[in-house]
Amino acid sequence: QVQLVESGGGLVQPGGSLRLSCAASGIIFTSYAMHWFRQAPGKQRELVATITSTGTTVYADSVKGRFTISRDNAKNAVYLQMNSLKPEDTAVYFCHARRIGSLYWGQGTQFTVSS
Repeated sequence: QVQLVESGGGLVQPGGSLRLSCAASGIIFTSYAMHWFRQAPGKQRELVATITSTGTTVYADSVKGRFTISRDNAKNAVYLQMNSLKPEDTAVYFCHARRIGSLYWGQGTQFTVSS
């Protein structure tokens, strides 16, 4: 059974930092590109960051320079370090695993940036 379990959500003040984690099980983790998506209320889900199986990273323009995606293949985990947070970063954040022929989603973790 494949599971992607996100954690690390909550409430943070503008300018603050937060790290999201996603623990994967039931997949050959090293063969998957891992992604973080987010969905704000009333908006479409959008891609935030990607890390390929070889470690190449790509970021949405809106988070470039503030967010860092990383993976620990020994722990089957992917992380999203978020700094200089803004209220517009408020959303449900989803972990997503994808390779040719298969893809999986986590259940999402909510965090709010507010003073």
